[in-house]
Amino acid sequence: MAQNDVIIRIEHLSKSFGDKRVLNDINLEIKRGEFVTLLGPSGCGKTTMLRIIAGSISADEGIISMEGEDISGIPSYRRPFNTVFQRYALFPHLDVYDNIAFGLKLKKIPRDEIDRRVRKYLKMVNMSDYEDRDVESLSGGQQQRIAIARALVNQPRVLLLDEPLAALDLKMRKDMQMELKEMHRKLGITFIYVTHDQEEALTLSDTIVVMNEGLVQQTGTPTDIYNEPRNEFVADFIGESNILNGIIPCDEKVQFIYHEFDCVDKGFEPDEHVNVVIRPEDIYIFSEHLDKAQFTGVVQSCIFKGVHYEMTVLTKEGYEIMVQDYNAFKPGLEVGLLIRPDDIHVMHKECLRNSFAAEYAGDGKVSFLGGEWPVDDTANSEILSGAKEGDRFIADVEFRAVELMDESSEGTVSGKVFFILYKGNHYFLTVKTNSGEKVYVQTDDVWDKSDLVGIKISPENIRLRKAEEERGQA
Repeated sequence: MAQNDVIIRIEHLSKSFGDKRVLNDINLEIKRGEFVTLLGPSGCGKTTMLRIIAGSISADEGIISMEGEDISGIPSYRRPFNTVFQRYALFPHLDVYDNIAFGLKLKKIPRDEIDRRVRKYLKMVNMSDYEDRDVESLSGGQQQRIAIARALVNQPRVLLLDEPLAALDLKMRKDMQMELKEMHRKLGITFIYVTHDQEEALTLSDTIVVMNEGLVQQTGTPTDIYNEPRNEFVADFIGESNILNGIIPCDEKVQFIYHEFDCVDKGFEPDEHVNVVIRPEDIYIFSEHLDKAQFTGVVQSCIFKGVHYEMTVLTKEGYEIMVQDYNAFKPGLEVGLLIRPDDIHVMHKECLRNSFAAEYAGDGKVSFLGGEWPVDDTANSEILSGAKEGDRFIADVEFRAVELMDESSEGTVSGKVFFILYKGNHYFLTVKTNSGEKVYVQTDDVWDKSDLVGIKISPENIRLRKAEEERGQA
């Protein structure tokens, strides 16, 4: 990216509220005239980042620069930005015209210039005949148009939009998306947009910044984000996906659901365990000439989604696969499925097992995750030989070896289900313990996000190694 293309550069930005780290070492470059969307679930840090850019709150660490100048210490009213909020924030005692003109009057702009600008932006938001109307008499969509016009009339170099369409109904939201996209095209200024709506982000953006837990998970064009997700979170969060466990036997080959498929991915280690992502619209489904199928199954459900049908197919190997097609295939029908090499996306796994920093507590126990765990002397006899209290180890635990209990008091430690991913024939959970650490769990049981759980690990399922050893996939 050329230096003069960057209008805003964010470097090593971090922010905490109390003990909670909401932004963690964020680095981002935003180009001049770009429509950038900060996308993620509630609590991921996207609105906090927008507010720091706006200057309404300060970062704990890091620098925000605009065209090479550090603006971190510049108050919000001196930054060349304007913000459009979800809740409009219009002045109820002023009519439409005076709401839009308010900021210009504070700046003592000449009356003729105020009038010219107000009418220009009223026309841009398709509200030309509403200048004398009471703002409280307007619909939600009309009020949002006025809020946008009030922000644009100040001719900001960057427009910040904090979930501005969230309060609108579906049809109005889609209409306003198109209007915002057209405004951006006409104005040519930089838009930084916050939303949790994936479809909205894909529709509006030049660049999407996917965030989770205060971290940037992936930055890219809508096409890149959708077709080439970097990790399981992005693949699951953006659109519908089949995410399955796989193994790479060699370049351009991948094995999953007990079949081998051609793919286009290279550069993986032989026999590397990977995640395989297949979008449901990329799976070909047919009920005739099943001998030409790569694998077969039986339709379990078929739901009409307006443009296509969404079907769940149970393969003979016991995997549930989601398929989308313009034709309906009724439940109970045996079907064939086929996936082209270009439609298979292979990702590295973030880890192959749980690995925890542990400390020997004496009496055949180690402490990690805020609790003390007995370990099997036979399996760990060599490494525990001569061990003293305080000696440090790494405790490896397979995903399947973690048992979740309905009652948090029944576990050695407790936590909350934080992330759930269905892998075709089992669930892969992320549980965040009370001490803030993550535990990954593979289970056949159905859990809900935010369930409080107890965590149990049997002694024979804890394997210790020396702390100085390379963690590898930990």
